[in-house]
Amino acid sequence: MNHLQDCAVLHNGVRMPWVGLGVYKVKEGEEVKRAVRTALEMGYRHIDTAAFYENEEGVGQAIRESGIPREQVFVTTKVWNTDQGYETTLKAFDKSLKKLGFDYVDLYLVHWPVKGKYKETYKALEKLYKDGYVRAIGVSNFQIHHLQDVLADCEIKPMVNQVEYHPRLTQKELHAFCRENGIQLEAWSPLMRGEILNEPTIVEIGKKYGKTPAQVVLRWDLQNSVVTIPKSVTPARIKENADLFDFSLSDEEMKRIDALNANKRIGPDPDHFNF
Repeated sequence: MNHLQDCAVLHNGVRMPWVGLGVYKVKEGEEVKRAVRTALEMGYRHIDTAAFYENEEGVGQAIRESGIPREQVFVTTKVWNTDQGYETTLKAFDKSLKKLGFDYVDLYLVHWPVKGKYKETYKALEKLYKDGYVRAIGVSNFQIHHLQDVLADCEIKPMVNQVEYHPRLTQKELHAFCRENGIQLEAWSPLMRGEILNEPTIVEIGKKYGKTPAQVVLRWDLQNSVVTIPKSVTPARIKENADLFDFSLSDEEMKRIDALNANKRIGPDPDHFNF
């Protein structure tokens, strides 16, 4: 990993950039367009949105207006909980595709494991994949038992599992399970909504390299082979979050950061989510 456009290779051979821009809670319209435009200008080639974020339209518009060929930008969106089920997922995908203004999506995810529905939802994703509307499919916020449930009778293994992941929630067992099954782990909220940035260990490691705490954490993601999608609307931060390729953490530093784990979530627990 030497460059912002370096990619993880998913189990079907699709290349997914290790670093992307997340747009959760970024307002539709000018705000999201500006953030995406800024990221693309700075060399990002991976944008992560979702139906629930209500900004797919702006994301699509910014990508189209950027002049960068569509096939060079990796775009993820997700099916929301209220749309889960086979037919409703197919309809929801169609809606997302129209909003984005694209012919296909690079990665489509089941946003949360809605009990009694996520397997049917995943079957719809398999159909979209086989029909060529998505280049890769996967899940988000799935625990080991959810993944086992999907793997028991799916035709196409999920390529990605996007979960809350940061130094206070290292999810080692889940990560190992994903690795064993060829599922790429991806981190949402990698900076713990800013909570992790005052952690003395991370601040100290950053000083050694002349790097910010955010850059240390994102570098830790990459060295753990985790795709990461930090969110920001501030140009300086978007730039900072991409400047990760001129230093690397030692094994000892990686272990020190790992040791910060407290199994602490800032988002909902997938097993106790009020769907």
